[in-house]
Amino acid sequence: MKIKGFDNEKYLDEQSRAIIERASQFGNKLYLEFGGKLLFDMHAARILPGFDPNVKMRLLQKLRDKVDIIICIHAGDIERKKMRADFGITYDVDILKLIDDLREWKLDVAGVVITRFDNQPATTQFITRLERRGIKVYKHRAIKGYPTDIDRIVSDQGYGSNQYVETSKPIVVVTAPGPGSGKLATCLNQLYHEHKRSASCGYAKFETFPIWSLPLRHPVNIAYEAATVDLADFNMVDPFHLEAYNQVSINYNRDVEAFPLLKRILEKISGVGAGYRSPTDMGVNRAGFAICDDAVVREASLQEIIRRYFRCHCEFAMGVADKESVARIEKIMRESDLVPERRSPVLPARKAARDAEQTGKGNKGVYCGAALELDDGTIVTGKNSPLMHASSSAVLNAMKKLAGVPDPIHLIAENVVESISRMKNDVLGSRNASLSLDETLIALAISATHNPTAQVALQQLSRLKGCEMHLTHMPAAGDEGGLRQLGVNLTSEPSFSGKELFT
Repeated sequence: MKIKGFDNEKYLDEQSRAIIERASQFGNKLYLEFGGKLLFDMHAARILPGFDPNVKMRLLQKLRDKVDIIICIHAGDIERKKMRADFGITYDVDILKLIDDLREWKLDVAGVVITRFDNQPATTQFITRLERRGIKVYKHRAIKGYPTDIDRIVSDQGYGSNQYVETSKPIVVVTAPGPGSGKLATCLNQLYHEHKRSASCGYAKFETFPIWSLPLRHPVNIAYEAATVDLADFNMVDPFHLEAYNQVSINYNRDVEAFPLLKRILEKISGVGAGYRSPTDMGVNRAGFAICDDAVVREASLQEIIRRYFRCHCEFAMGVADKESVARIEKIMRESDLVPERRSPVLPARKAARDAEQTGKGNKGVYCGAALELDDGTIVTGKNSPLMHASSSAVLNAMKKLAGVPDPIHLIAENVVESISRMKNDVLGSRNASLSLDETLIALAISATHNPTAQVALQQLSRLKGCEMHLTHMPAAGDEGGLRQLGVNLTSEPSFSGKELFT
């Protein structure tokens, strides 16, 4: 049983009160920039054991009568087909998923804002798709001179030229699939139009990380740096907050660098003082006050840094990450006194691969190992073979362990596995007839209809959620997708499982 380090209910209570109080300070109209993931915030769940990855949605549901929601997406991200790594989907598809998820929680979207729109073809097609499904879309074009030409930005030729999103609730949440989507610009655009209408309103930021009330080098905050090595973000003491209040608080470089300019824009929009003396003042984050076991949270954060280390190296191998990102994550590892082997499934996975090589039972001369750490700390391994991927073997072995099924007993009959492999090879013309995890799980589900042992094992699948897994090779799509659906925290070595460029 994993030890809880974070009190989710306390966080929910404190966070909702903080947001309502902030809205009341601005005439009961607050534009709240939501940083991070609105749903399925798995980074927060991993480093703050006990954190509900959907707590932000629970927060919105609690404030449902007071909240409107605006979703932003940068047109360039649509054109580049930018991916949300934890789901394996593009940002534009994530918008569709987010709208569906919000509706399931009985929350409506006031509109989708396309930022830096310049008639890009894929973006125009996406707009049409949304509008034909009844979603209101607003197009915001890049403002000449942004962000330094404040006189132009805060004018009818700047914010005034972009569309205003109609809202009716006192709190307007502005969210997006990821960073750089234009949330802040959308908030400021709304503030400009509100003040043109002589309406009282304000701006605040809800950003979970870095946690301002924790020390600068606390592992939680370092894990944020590890998660954003591609953006080159780094944490720092907020100098404005220190000067104004003689109090140490933590923010990150982009917020600190942007604060003087943002303060001037807010003052220009309202015609009075911005109401904030530091970037920390702008935030309404109470996460630090819900940590109930600092030691647990520290260790979880260190483990997340190692996960990010493996992910960065894999992304570099695939051509997604650059050398600078790799250098940054390696620097973070050194400064945190961490080595990859501190992640407990790493060495067992490597041993499983060596065992496969010694027995000669790999697949086309490639020997892969997998290790899965169960909730009680037990580690189960698996090796690849001509019939099955290493991740498939490890998951089946884990299910046997949890169900108390002796190792020699097969959950899936060998002739069934061989039949599927022959079909993949002879009929479908697949280069790799070995069963991936998603294929293995389908075969297991079919076997469970006539095999009681398979049925008992299948019932253990839900117990793999949140377990840690390591592979000695980068997973195939069928393995990665299957493990993501199971909720397994996966890392892998930056090695390809074969010489083929297309699999």
